[in-house]
Amino acid sequence: MTNEVLQMGPMYPPTQKQMDESFQLHKLWLAPDREVMLKDVAGHITAVATSGRAGIDAATIARLPKLRIISHFGVGVDTVDTVAAKQHGATVTNTPDVLTEDVADIAIALLLAAVRKIPAGDRFVREGRWLKAPMPLTDTMQGKSLGVVGMGRIGRAIAKRGEAFNLKISYQGPNRKNDVTWPYYKDPVELAKNVDFLVAACPGGDSTQGLVSRAVLEALGPTGVFVNISRGSVADEPAMVELLKAGKLGGAGLDVFADEPIVPEDFFTMDNVALAPHVGSATHPTRAAMGQLVVDNLKAYFAGKPLLTPY
Repeated sequence: MTNEVLQMGPMYPPTQKQMDESFQLHKLWLAPDREVMLKDVAGHITAVATSGRAGIDAATIARLPKLRIISHFGVGVDTVDTVAAKQHGATVTNTPDVLTEDVADIAIALLLAAVRKIPAGDRFVREGRWLKAPMPLTDTMQGKSLGVVGMGRIGRAIAKRGEAFNLKISYQGPNRKNDVTWPYYKDPVELAKNVDFLVAACPGGDSTQGLVSRAVLEALGPTGVFVNISRGSVADEPAMVELLKAGKLGGAGLDVFADEPIVPEDFFTMDNVALAPHVGSATHPTRAAMGQLVVDNLKAYFAGKPLLTPY
């Protein structure tokens, strides 16, 4: 078995250096003709490396008859057709745990930013408006409640941080968790009705498409704040824009968008919205750890050893 890997897209530079040194790479995104490269390698490639933006679809998987591993850079695998991979006999690995704390930090940062209007305050100072009058008062985090949509690793880390800010925690998900004591709601609308702030921390993909619907956002209400560090597909973005403009949703803190990097321009002028360019896991230590898992899963596969983080 040769250590040949079909790489779908670029990775964090130190990871890319490791990939270059460890494997014989076929870099599909750099190929002058993608179809020619796929045809050339299709008969012998057993390993693919990919990441969130590049992903790999069912059609590409089908063209690689000997494919056995897809080592994915990211905890979310919504850009990987996992069903097609399983049917094909290929195992998907991802990079869980190592990005949990940084993503949870961003969730709380965006919540604070939206509630206390930190971006608006920054503009208020920079534009010299503070010289003329004090900035209007904002809402507070204290004495409020936080609903978490998705009580997985990241959801739990967000909830833990929320408690440190004296927030009352409750959550929603497909199933009640037996090892947590926070109140559980099966219906996201019911959760939204009973909290001040709502954060989406669930996986992306078809099963959560539009989970934070217009009805959920309306239930959150004119003083409620929605934070999304999940995937843009999880929330009804047009409804969010409409409700924010109409004053029927209090604010938002958003790290992900439906068609990123394209962001609805209506958000740009809203003082009650905090925006980030999908940077939840974007720290050097976390990206290095994610990349190490990609490399180590591939090395384990080629060595015939158990995979570290099968999805």
